[in-house]
Amino acid sequence: MSLILLLLLSAFVADSMEQETITPVKPEVNALQGTDITLSCNYKGDVNNLQWYRQYPGSRPECLLLIVPTNKYVQNTSITTPRHTGRLNEEKTRVDLMISYVELEDSALYHCALQPTVTGNPDTLYKNLSRPLGVNSALYSDQSDIKESTLIHIFFPASPQ
Repeated sequence: MSLILLLLLSAFVADSMEQETITPVKPEVNALQGTDITLSCNYKGDVNNLQWYRQYPGSRPECLLLIVPTNKYVQNTSITTPRHTGRLNEEKTRVDLMISYVELEDSALYHCALQPTVTGNPDTLYKNLSRPLGVNSALYSDQSDIKESTLIHIFFPASPQ
């Protein structure tokens, strides 16, 4: 009897120590101007909330969306346009960022992130370019660890000659 209890307890401890991770489905996406695209990240673990960031070259990441899995809440930020939509697929443990009618300005690096996973000064984290970037969300005071990203390239259709 005590052996069975010990095995169940160790299985519970192992499950509770599962690390939260998030990984992009595709590291790079190419799109034609005017098309719709979906960026996806798979997550693992007991996640409190998920975020999507956009980062232009030479700039800090900007928070686009916050998604809370427990109540399926999606919060837009001040830079989110009606063309940006967030979606949570709990069955597949996936979070999506849909961008409709992509424009040249959508060419950027997009980060999917877990929050909160990092403490410390976000400016210091931003300067440390040898590891993933961290930022202080304008929406919340907690820092996020931006672990994974997808690069989007937008192409203009070739003009007939």
